[in-house]
Amino acid sequence: MRLLVVEDDVRLCDVLRRGLGEQGHVVDVAHDGEEGQTWAEGAPYDAVILDVNLPKIDGLSVVRSLRKRDVRTPVLMLTSRDTTDDVIAGLDAGADDYLRKPFVFGELEARLRTIVRRRSSEQLDAQLCVRDLVFDLKSRRARRGQRQIDLTAREAAFLEYFMRNAGRLITRSMIEDALFERESETTSNVVEVYVSRLRSKMTVGREAQLLHTIRGAGYRFGER
Repeated sequence: MRLLVVEDDVRLCDVLRRGLGEQGHVVDVAHDGEEGQTWAEGAPYDAVILDVNLPKIDGLSVVRSLRKRDVRTPVLMLTSRDTTDDVIAGLDAGADDYLRKPFVFGELEARLRTIVRRRSSEQLDAQLCVRDLVFDLKSRRARRGQRQIDLTAREAAFLEYFMRNAGRLITRSMIEDALFERESETTSNVVEVYVSRLRSKMTVGREAQLLHTIRGAGYRFGER
């Protein structure tokens, strides 16, 4: 799974990144609510581990904002605020689960698996639609009208990201953060190459262009 940890305790972040990484997960970390919210909105994470007491923006405000923006990534609140009212506040804000500190690492992993599995089952038959373009999340296949579009796995990942963020300005760095390992080197034109491939496959003949370049800024999918 690709996970985002939003926690201002640097030592705890290191423990979580190392422990989850040893289990085969890719883990990004943010140390304040503002940074965490930006990353959660910009990348297709499988789940977010979110503290409540954060600098700049508190965790409850972050999860409320994500839900208002229709970011449905599962969120596990991980916090020392452990009263029943605190738990209710976290769940009412839009979190999927709530785990109190100190915690047992095995329980953290089990809860993550549960919320991810729950969300996956909810989206099993889900489709993304932008105008006459449809992308099936289960089969990873796309069609425009009655025309099937053949995509590689990476092209499908690019298309899903663009469709999930339709109407938003998407920068090159947002795409790199969302679709490539942070530690990996990407060639200078890799994003442009995949954008060009998608355009040629999505738009044939008189079909309207859906993937627009915003000069000097990035891209916008759907309407300009």
